[in-house]
Amino acid sequence: MTTMLDEIIAVKREEVAARSALRSLDQLDTAAREQSAPRGFRAALEAHAGYALIAEIKKASPSKGLIRADFTPADHARAYQAGGAACLSVLTDERFFQGADAYLQTARGACDLPVLRKDFTIDPWQVAEARAIGADAILVIVSALDNGVMQEIEAAAIERGMDVLVEVHDAVELERALTLQSRLIGVNNRNLKDFSVDFARTYELVGSAPADCTFVAESGLSTRADLDAMAAHGVRCFLIGEALMRQDDVAAATRALIG
Repeated sequence: MTTMLDEIIAVKREEVAARSALRSLDQLDTAAREQSAPRGFRAALEAHAGYALIAEIKKASPSKGLIRADFTPADHARAYQAGGAACLSVLTDERFFQGADAYLQTARGACDLPVLRKDFTIDPWQVAEARAIGADAILVIVSALDNGVMQEIEAAAIERGMDVLVEVHDAVELERALTLQSRLIGVNNRNLKDFSVDFARTYELVGSAPADCTFVAESGLSTRADLDAMAAHGVRCFLIGEALMRQDDVAAATRALIG
């Protein structure tokens, strides 16, 4: 059975092939040198007092459709920073999430927070592209890659001074993630096959991981009670987008959630 992730990755392969034919790695690295130095993403999470939030700038998703019609990345970035977020995540996938590279560039330019490029990274070329548009960190989804490609992508990120958020869904994927140097582990509470949410998957994985891992709970989080439940199991970093993007006053909602 073909999953939504399978469909997204198939389209992403076509997209990367087309885009990489237009810009070489050297051209991207030249563009990257014009960017300010990477802002430490994991360092910002670990240094943040209390709950450390990766606040997501997200216009739409395949499962929920349009999330926010009045979508202004610069305003959202400033609101998240004012609300106390530690980092940003910006969707750049165009086909499925109505994202854009320009959204990341605009958001990063409007605040002082480190920014994750939230996209489907399947090739080291995309890492160079991410740095060229100003990203400070990239996402690696373990279920979408084999170990060799994961390691190549991570090496490309480390070479460029970027952090890697490694996303897993279960114990098998966590074991694979731990073959990487990166110890910033995102646990997606959402089942990508049926889009159901189960916080227990985060609880289970945190309890079985090495002490040097920093865990980020992802998907389905919307209330302070959700965060408190995660904290009771040792998780204090969270990636939240939809629940905040739907609010009229994003800064106030962010402050109320993590303050």
